[in-house]
Amino acid sequence: MKKTLLLFLIFFPIISCGSSDEEKPTSNENMYFPPLTGDIWESKTISNMNWNPTAVQPLLDYLELKHSKGFIILVNGKIILENYFNGHLATTNWYWASAGKTLTSTVTGIAEQEGFLNINNKVSNYLGTGWTSLPLAKENLITNKNLLTMTSGIEDIANGDCVTPDCLTYSADAGTRWAYHNVYVKLQDVIAKATGQTYSNYFNTKLRDKIGMNGSWFVLDNNSVYASTTRSMARFGLLMLNKGKWNSEQIVNENYFNAATTTSQSINLSYGYLWWLNGKSSYHLPQSQLQLPGSIIPSAPNDMFMALGKNDQKIYVVPSKKMVVIRMGDAADNVNLALSDFDETLWQKINALYQ
Repeated sequence: MKKTLLLFLIFFPIISCGSSDEEKPTSNENMYFPPLTGDIWESKTISNMNWNPTAVQPLLDYLELKHSKGFIILVNGKIILENYFNGHLATTNWYWASAGKTLTSTVTGIAEQEGFLNINNKVSNYLGTGWTSLPLAKENLITNKNLLTMTSGIEDIANGDCVTPDCLTYSADAGTRWAYHNVYVKLQDVIAKATGQTYSNYFNTKLRDKIGMNGSWFVLDNNSVYASTTRSMARFGLLMLNKGKWNSEQIVNENYFNAATTTSQSINLSYGYLWWLNGKSSYHLPQSQLQLPGSIIPSAPNDMFMALGKNDQKIYVVPSKKMVVIRMGDAADNVNLALSDFDETLWQKINALYQ
């Protein structure tokens, strides 16, 4: 991670041994999907991948040192590495923190394709007026897409994570300012109103159960938080690697997926629909209006898109390498951020596996 990231810490498998297609993460084999139930999940060994075995232990040592609990690397859907640390088990649920925003993004796309909502409609069409403390004319500027892209114009610092109307105050007109804010969670209310069922029920039926995830939502410090096993997080990453399709079923349509995982507005080029994007020419960090030059994680692939959560919960999806990387655990450096220099060092060690 670039040194500039350190300014903001107060707020927020290896070398190839040959030349065959199988040696690289970009293998042309068919995408594998594990069964919806049971513990079966096909794997490939480091030796079968022709990756560098001497790079594995330094990676695992680093993960354990940095308070990790679960770690998985998938290539073409098959498990290449799966490790648990510090007393964590494969069957233990752990919270996703803000990495779970991408679940809400995906379910929003599903609700739109089923005709329940339109992301370009104003939020008050679904929640009624007065869901913020903004003047009515300003509130009516805020669309579902503004919530997806963090461009609602809602004040992002003074009121913390509170999302009651009295806490949602005006900072700028919707669409004119990018600011990372918990107000995105109102999309869950929109989905509930639009579908006529609870958000968790709709989520379970339309996403969780269709890809064999476990887990559930709970409220923590005004945040709607998801918790699951590490493998369940990997299942979601695999769905996204396959452009919203699980086996033969298109869970969320590819047009929405493409919009969600590309630059969504002109202010923060490294942000889609609640997804972070690597490899762009500049980026913003939470609770900062500074535009920082370069890619978020310079050592990581440029086409990577990411779900990033507090205390270093990570989903990294790399289409060019047909790879998904999952990390769950406590904060790597005792810093409660979604982004830190942990990402940069971790990717240097992942790269050593196959470069």
